[in-house]
Amino acid sequence: MTDTAEPPFDPTAGDNHQRRRKGWRWIAGVILLALIVAGMWPAPLPVETAVVTRGDLIATVNEEGVTQVRHRYVVSSPVAGQLRRIDLKPGARIVAGETVLAVLEPASGDILDRRSRAQAEARVRGASSQVDQAEAQRARAAAALNLAQSKATRQRSLGDQQLVSQQVLDVVINQELTAAQEDRASTFGLQVARYELEQAQAVLDHGNPSDDQSAEAGIKIKSPVSGRVLRVMQESSRIVTGGIPILEVGDPTDLEVRVEVLSRDGVAIAPGARVWLEQWGGDFDLEARVRWVEPAAFTKVSALGVEEQRVNVLADLTTPPDQRANLGDGFRVEARIEKARRDDVILIPAGALFQEGDTWSTFVLQGNVVEQRSVQPGLSNGLYTEVIEGLSVGELVVLYPGDRVADGSRVASIGK
Repeated sequence: MTDTAEPPFDPTAGDNHQRRRKGWRWIAGVILLALIVAGMWPAPLPVETAVVTRGDLIATVNEEGVTQVRHRYVVSSPVAGQLRRIDLKPGARIVAGETVLAVLEPASGDILDRRSRAQAEARVRGASSQVDQAEAQRARAAAALNLAQSKATRQRSLGDQQLVSQQVLDVVINQELTAAQEDRASTFGLQVARYELEQAQAVLDHGNPSDDQSAEAGIKIKSPVSGRVLRVMQESSRIVTGGIPILEVGDPTDLEVRVEVLSRDGVAIAPGARVWLEQWGGDFDLEARVRWVEPAAFTKVSALGVEEQRVNVLADLTTPPDQRANLGDGFRVEARIEKARRDDVILIPAGALFQEGDTWSTFVLQGNVVEQRSVQPGLSNGLYTEVIEGLSVGELVVLYPGDRVADGSRVASIGK
């Protein structure tokens, strides 16, 4: 039988085991404390951010508008008599000096007395003088248009070479458009003046006793302008008095837009300002230029029952007629009128700014911490705001920070 020797007794073994157990306890405690601290540590706030950029900023006035034929003419009865039935309908095409709009049989086919003849001759002379004035005005408008077109051509060439600013180019283009509209207006005025002369001469000729054929055929009222019939006021055959409206005619391709804006916005709108027309029925925006801001405002009650002072802004359509063929008189549009413009400025979304007292600020992202920074805002269009001082291009700003975000807060960007 073999004897097994027992190991010698070590009095420090129990102490080592005890120390190891205490060490593991400390480690477990530290880990538990770290987990508790990590669980109680506030998580980064998720925020939307946007990049500070540089670009052009346009502030607009947004209102509803209505299209209307710029040059319209109400054809009236030259004398009292029997008006024959009018077969023309709204939309019928007419040609100046050719299309017979109506036939009028004067109430008396007898010879004009001295007084009536003198009045008819005076009307003929007055109409002839108006024709001369209209021809002179037409010549001046044509010369002004040629000059404006030549100037605009030179400035466009310089603009392509970036030798003139966009603002200067816009002014020249507006002068060209204005001259073109005045030329069209003078042409319309000349047509109307000639029409008035023809009608006055027709009344005088009808009282000539040798003009039996004219008396039998009646007075033919021809169209003063080319375009279309807009409205027919007297369709059925009836007896009419002199001066009663019969039809309204005009060119529906020659449109303008009338927009009612608040008077405080009308002050900021200048002739020549660009206009974009939306919601007119097409797939793209129409363009126009402001021609005139009426000097007198009027009171209008809003849908909420509030009295507002409004003023009419008239704008000429610059989009070619063949691209808006179905747009007519009295159509509703949504207009955005340029009231101010800044080129090549620092831009941030308007939702990134907030105000504290008289100071405007924004939160700028620095790593995962935000810094509250005071800025100097400029022009704003509701979506973007110009920043004059306080930010640099490429920085990230917090959108709609709310009350939880403060200076030094830890955040996590979720983009925009």
